[in-house]
Formats: sequence, structure tokens, C-alpha cells
Amino acid sequence: MLVTSLFFFWGFVHNLDPILIPHLRKAFNLSDLQSSLIDSSVFIAYFVMALPAGYIMRKYGYKSGIILGLLLFGIGCLLFVPAANSLQYIFFLGALFVIACGLTFLETAANPYVTILGPSETATKRLNFSQSFNGLAAYVAPAYIGPMILSGKSISKEQLDAMNPTEMHAHILEEAASVKMPYLILGLIILAVAVIFYFTNMPDVKDEDHEDAEGNAGGSFAGALKSMRLRWGILAQFFYVGAQVCVASFFIKMATTSAGLDEDTAAKFLGAFGLTFMLGRFAGTFFMQYIQPRKLLIIYAIISILLSILAIVGTGMVVVYTLIAIAFFMSIMFPTIFSMGIDGLGHNTKIGSSLIVMSIVGGALLPPVLGLISDATGNIQNGYVVPLVCFSVILLFAFNGHKTNQAEIPLNI
Repeated sequence: MLVTSLFFFWGFVHNLDPILIPHLRKAFNLSDLQSSLIDSSVFIAYFVMALPAGYIMRKYGYKSGIILGLLLFGIGCLLFVPAANSLQYIFFLGALFVIACGLTFLETAANPYVTILGPSETATKRLNFSQSFNGLAAYVAPAYIGPMILSGKSISKEQLDAMNPTEMHAHILEEAASVKMPYLILGLIILAVAVIFYFTNMPDVKDEDHEDAEGNAGGSFAGALKSMRLRWGILAQFFYVGAQVCVASFFIKMATTSAGLDEDTAAKFLGAFGLTFMLGRFAGTFFMQYIQPRKLLIIYAIISILLSILAIVGTGMVVVYTLIAIAFFMSIMFPTIFSMGIDGLGHNTKIGSSLIVMSIVGGALLPPVLGLISDATGNIQNGYVVPLVCFSVILLFAFNGHKTNQAEIPLNI
């Protein structure tokens, strides 16, 4: 229960990012590319901190990694208060980076921890169930916290340009101040959870408890990367996280421009997006009792490709409903790719987990590509060719990533 709660907490803060993006875009008069740096500041931390997180957990165990992650998570949330007081966009990015450093530890620990605390044959289903609470957070965060952050005011670029320095300062101060209370409360809750973990006796799995197929003890990057499944998993997770962040982070922009919705209404539909994502996780867990996870991933990837095309060419509310449908079908992808990627790693599981978590950097690198396409073409829908490509790579993973680990087999796409 404690470990599964982590999935909710990191899902909660991640799903505040699609609220922060339009909010800070408006407050600081940012372009789509500039606002995408919110995602970049979060997901670049996964690339930077995944290996240190894996090292700490190999040396000190899962519990230590979780506690350190919670401390960084909580401190990062508290940093939103001085960031809002500073009225500097860069400080918001810094606070998000600290939060994401904590999330890196949590995800590096919790994902493999869930897979090993039970029979290996049900690991994928078990991870999908825990990840379902990540989906619950995807609904709760925008639906209930979003209205606390978004002001609902629409100010054009011309109006901003017409403001004198005093008016501009007052405007930024008002917009920035609305993020203080939600992140302050979240930070205090997270620090309290860290205390609970500290005093809880948790089973751990040491590296010496595992051996690989050849009976070797100890772990190594070279040994882990011999796994074709892991190599495919790293590639697929890079593109999956990029797709998820692109679809979610620009949801409000798509809803306001393509369907003409106001900001508040768009935020409510974002809540529906999160709810659908959650239902997709629970439904996927159920379907996996009857359909092999890899086959379900193939079906969902094909549907997501078709929906991405519709999001590019559609008009009006069709676009909004299409994005909500994508949430359902991409919901199982992260845990399914993760569990398939680390399958059979044995003593290299923690290293493999770190490498897959590093690949989450796709969420930092691909949204700016979408933003560049949007700014260059003047149409946000054109940018959704990025998720289209991402889901295509995931489909290739589903066809090829299940193959037996062999060092001599090249990674050919």
C-alpha cells in the first residue's frame, strides 16, 4: 500500500505540469517552445539522476532510495514559494527540477520493487494495477487543483505589451502567487510520507539475492545491456514518455485553439483526460487476465497511431475527444514497456530499471520539438506528428521487444 501510494503522488505532481504550462505561458508571455521548457526541466532530471538513484539503491536498498526521493520531492514543492516570490520563470524551472530529481528516485525504486514483490508471471499485471493509481492522480490533479492555479483570465499579447511596468509586475505577482498554496500543502504531505517510510519495516531485495541466467552474481551495465529486451525497452520508453508528455502538456492549448474552449472548460476536459487515463489503467489490468500484455500493447499502439492522425486533421470538439481517447489507449504503455524491458535481468534488475528511467528524458526532448513545429507552422495540431511517430516506435517494440535476450543480436528497427 505504501509503495503504491508513491505512484499516486508522482502522478499527481506530473499532472499539474499541464496546468502550469498554460498558466506560466500566460503569466510570463511565453511561446510554445519556451513553455515546453517546463517539461524539459522535469524530465531532464530523470536522465541526470537515474544512474545515481540506481547506485544508491544497489548499495543501500530500495527503502533508502524511496526516502531520499521523497525528501527531494517535498523540498522541491516547498521551493515553489520562494520561486513565486521571485517572479522569475527560471526559478520555477529550478523548483521543478528538484522535484523531478526526487521523482527519479521514486520511479527507479517503485517500478521494479512492485515487479519483484510477487510471482514473476503476474509482474506486468501487478505493475499495471499500481500504475492505475498514477492514473487516478491524472484525474484528481487537473480536476481539483487546476482551478486553484488557473485564474481563468484571458489576456492577449497586445494587452500585455500595453501594460506599464507597475501593471505588469502586479499581473505576474497575481498569476505566480496562485501556485504557492497547492505546492506548499503537497510538499508538507510528501515530507510526512517520508517520515512514515522511515519508521516502516520494509522487505528489501539485495543484489546478491539474484543471479542472471548464467549464474553470475553482481550487476553491471554491460551485462544489463546484453538484453535485447532492455535495449528495446529503453528505446520504447523514451518515445512513450515523449508521447504522453506531448499529448497531456499541450492538451489545454489544443482545446482552446482547435475547439475554441475557454481556459476553465479546457481544464475540466483535462480532468476527463486524466479520468480516462485512470480507467484505461484499470481496464488494461483486467484485459491482461485474458490477453497477453504484448498483444494488448500491439492493439493499443495501432489505435493510438490512428487517433494521432485524427488529432492532426480533425476540427472542433473532435480533437478534444480524440485526445481523451488517446489517454485510454496509451495508459498501459509505461508499465507494460517497463516490465517487459526488465524481464529476465535478475541481478541486473536495478541497473536495468535505472536505464529505463533514464530514457524518460524523452519527455524533456520531444515536447520542444512539438513546440518548434507549432511555432513554425502557426498550428499546434501539426505538432502532433511527434506523438504519431512515438506510437509507431512503440508498435515496433511490441513486435520485437519480447525476443529472448541475446548479446549477439543487433538492435535493428
